[in-house]
Amino acid sequence: MGRKYLDCQVQDIPGAEKCSTTLSAETEDELLEAAIRHGINVHGLANTQEFREMVRKEFKDAPL
Repeated sequence: MGRKYLDCQVQDIPGAEKCSTTLSAETEDELLEAAIRHGINVHGLANTQEFREMVRKEFKDAPL
């Protein structure tokens, strides 16, 4: 499995500030936890199953 990354897409949520953060990790679980912490701590989002599923769908393979 290669490295994964995620660009913060919170700008798609009405009322949320734009964000230029990109996260990356070696495992999907590690990336998911970092993204959830970012969403909670920076954007005030709730740690729900729906949010976790939405985030995981946005993972991309990092270029080699």
